[in-house]
Amino acid sequence: MQKIKEVAKKWGIKRISPIGNYVAKIQPTPRDTSAKKAKLVLVTAMTSNKSGVGKTTVSIGLADAMNSLGEKTMLALREPSMGPVFGIKGGATGGGKSQVVPSDEINLHFTGDFHAIAQANNLLVSILDNHIFQGNELGVDLKKIFVKRCLDLNDRSLREITYEINGEKVQSGFVITAASEVMAILALSKDFAELKENLGNILVALDRNGKPIFARNLHAESAMAILLKEAFKPNLVQTLEGTPALVHLGPFANIAHGCNSVVATKFALSHADFCVTEAGFGSDLGAEKFLDIKCRVMGEKPSAVVLVVTLDVVKEQGEGDFERGFENVKEHIRNCEAFGLPTVVAINLHETDNRKEIGKLIGMCDKLGAETVLCDPYNEGVMGCKELAKRVIENAKEESDLGFVYELSDSIEEKICKIARTIYGAGKVVFSDVAKEKITLANKLGFGEFFVNMAKTQFSFSDDKNLLGAPKGYDFHVTDIEIRSGAKMIVAIAGGQILMPGLGKKSNYLNMKIDENGDFSGIV
Repeated sequence: MQKIKEVAKKWGIKRISPIGNYVAKIQPTPRDTSAKKAKLVLVTAMTSNKSGVGKTTVSIGLADAMNSLGEKTMLALREPSMGPVFGIKGGATGGGKSQVVPSDEINLHFTGDFHAIAQANNLLVSILDNHIFQGNELGVDLKKIFVKRCLDLNDRSLREITYEINGEKVQSGFVITAASEVMAILALSKDFAELKENLGNILVALDRNGKPIFARNLHAESAMAILLKEAFKPNLVQTLEGTPALVHLGPFANIAHGCNSVVATKFALSHADFCVTEAGFGSDLGAEKFLDIKCRVMGEKPSAVVLVVTLDVVKEQGEGDFERGFENVKEHIRNCEAFGLPTVVAINLHETDNRKEIGKLIGMCDKLGAETVLCDPYNEGVMGCKELAKRVIENAKEESDLGFVYELSDSIEEKICKIARTIYGAGKVVFSDVAKEKITLANKLGFGEFFVNMAKTQFSFSDDKNLLGAPKGYDFHVTDIEIRSGAKMIVAIAGGQILMPGLGKKSNYLNMKIDENGDFSGIV
């Protein structure tokens, strides 16, 4: 690895605060996040399985390969959450010859951004509790409290909790930090002044007359912003090949908007010719949210899209029926094309892949007219992604024409229905009574033109993880709604999706070892 000061100097990054030799915080200026220079490349994927499809590894290999071809390219990636690190998926820094480093440091704690978010979030809840305890001048209705605590670990026992204030019981719970509203606000705010304003706009509760109480009514926004001062600054690291990587905020597209920060992406766009970024899980989740939410906030659009596909997941989606499994890939290709973006299908090779089946997969993509290329970032690094890089560079030469799934002027119900029918292939959209009641409240409070963030399973296009392939015409169930007024977002929870995961039976923590000298392994 190069010293991070050397990486910054080489790429014209002037205002950094090094944390050790290989990590730094960047202090962006308005010019750093407003000067448009680079073309944006979005990496998304087919429907995931429990170990993912290698989207981050492909993103890293692609950026390295583009640099090797003389195209000045930076990465803008999401930070790992310790939920998956200790859970099923493990780390989120790529793998093999395509990694961001120092990977262990990034996967565990990193620069403390997630801790700061949890502290700011939990401070708000604590301030609200104390306000009630000290006399409740605002008249908070204890049955209408919306803010929840958060924690950056999987812990199913904290999903629902009950506690007392002045002898009255409060029903609440925890969400994982990545799914918190503070995470969304931090990732979507374009500058620090907007961050503070958005924190003040968090809807914390209703009073006894049904009127909204916001964080600003509790005078909480300044204290929260102080805790987030350093977390707002993008983190600078590098790949094994020396490509600068801005690793900052926002995983979990199944329950959050699943993108890294606007500030980091805009910074990369102003310091390179290309910025390669990723959106969580498949085109139905991360890519839709990236395009419908983040692109609107940034005022930018991708020049090219990469859709990552792996043979083992195609077979899993078909439950042994290759043709049925390919229907899943087909729908993801259709989704990308529906957004009006030039897309290349990147088949991410594994050593265990059957070459005859790989040939069949290529042929099926070709029949659709999809541009397809093999890549192997894990084993071959730059050389395994050069052909992919050439295709992406070529695709980015043509002007893309991004079309959104919904208009912000659509009603909340219309937005949800358009996403479910257009992107997921659903038929009827069924709203629970609880969801209807909260949509009515959102409209009453003037939040009808907010973004919609769908929270659903990542293992299926549908709201049911067992409906594999490309199901059509099924009933899509919206079971609950969360109003995120600070993030200007309505979270539609489908099929009872949980915002606080639990550990699996064979979680990654079982693979971790540490010796008497403090040397450890098993993180990635």
